[in-house]
Amino acid sequence: MIKAMFTALALLATAAPLAAEVKQDNIRRLVKLEQRGLNTATKAHFNALVSPETRPGGFSYDRTWLESQPKASGGAQWECLAEALYFEARGETVKGQFAVAEVILNRVDSAKFPDSVCSVIRQGTGRKYACQFTYTCDGNPEHINEPRAWERVGKVAKIMLSGAPRALTGGATYYHTTAVNPSWSRKFNQTAAIGVHQFYRPDYRISSN
Repeated sequence: MIKAMFTALALLATAAPLAAEVKQDNIRRLVKLEQRGLNTATKAHFNALVSPETRPGGFSYDRTWLESQPKASGGAQWECLAEALYFEARGETVKGQFAVAEVILNRVDSAKFPDSVCSVIRQGTGRKYACQFTYTCDGNPEHINEPRAWERVGKVAKIMLSGAPRALTGGATYYHTTAVNPSWSRKFNQTAAIGVHQFYRPDYRISSN
């Protein structure tokens, strides 16, 4: 029994240095592979690690990113959405403009509202105090006097109509600015507060952004 124990200890003592040598060989092999990879990597690879590019189909709420996007254009639905964003939210942050666009598109998807962007925006227009978007019935001419703002909201409209996620307002279908306090806001649950706009959805509650 004692002899067997001594034999086992002797084998362990022999195996330990061998295991250490194998480990060192593996480490040296990994270091060589890493050096080879670094030598073959291009400058673009390193830039991508430091400043990753936006993935195809993705977007950012950053104004610099938005300005880097190509100039947008589109059909009637795009024009209606861009126009609404211009008159309703051109002074907002980029994030706020995306949020207002979310509400309009959430209405399009809701059975309680018309089923197109233009119809949602024009709902109630022509009837006193019945319009859904103030600029459509406030009596002021709808002139586009700020080309850069128009170009910016046009990009937001294009991105949203192309299927960008609606992750800002919790499915809101109503909003108002902080300058007013409409009676309907007390009947709904606030889902988000972004910039100068507050967002609501009937019978739905989440914490605000």
